Amino acid sequence: MFEFFKRIKTVVSSELYTMIEKAEDPEKMLDQYVREMASEIREVETATAKMIAEEKLFNKKVNDARELVEKREQQALAALGAGNEDLARRALEDKARVASELAQLEQLHRDTALQAEDLKEKLKRMKSEFREMELKRDTLKSKAGAAKAKAQMNRSLSSLNQGGSKQGFERMEKKVMQYEAEAEASEDLRVANQSLDKELEGLEKQSGIDLELARLKEKLKSE
Repeated sequence: MFEFFKRIKTVVSSELYTMIEKAEDPEKMLDQYVREMASEIREVETATAKMIAEEKLFNKKVNDARELVEKREQQALAALGAGNEDLARRALEDKARVASELAQLEQLHRDTALQAEDLKEKLKRMKSEFREMELKRDTLKSKAGAAKAKAQMNRSLSSLNQGGSKQGFERMEKKVMQYEAEAEASEDLRVANQSLDKELEGLEKQSGIDLELARLKEKLKSE
């Protein structure tokens, strides 16, 4: 009856990694094992309750038989006192029959009481083990969750190291740097063009003044 708990202990303590390797969900499996253990405990509780009820029934039968033995003893004495030896004999015969049944009932009662105590003790141990398994279940579920999170993180980091999003960021960074370089070159060209325009404008102004000076010089000579 209690081999089930041994199997559960073995699974919980030594087969967690096997479950992971087989792609089984450890958290769901552990919950299932705990439910099976709880069901097993309920069955043993029912069996224990029945055995306790039988022990109480045999105890009542034993007490009733003892009372009847004593009653037949008193009835035999009363019959003898009344001078009715035949009735006394029959009372003693029934007393002997009940006494024989009493011996059997007492043995049955002792056996049933021992079985009831044994079941109660085993049920107590099962419940204690069940509480331990619940705690271990919670601990293992926490470890399994942490392991899953760590594995996911490692996969993500591996993906970043091997390319994917990281490479995408690096590619976009190069593009932005290229845009910046092109913008700076464009700005330098614009400034250079503006400077050339100013020089040319200045040259045109200077040429106009030189022409005006030449004109004035010619006017002075003619006068």
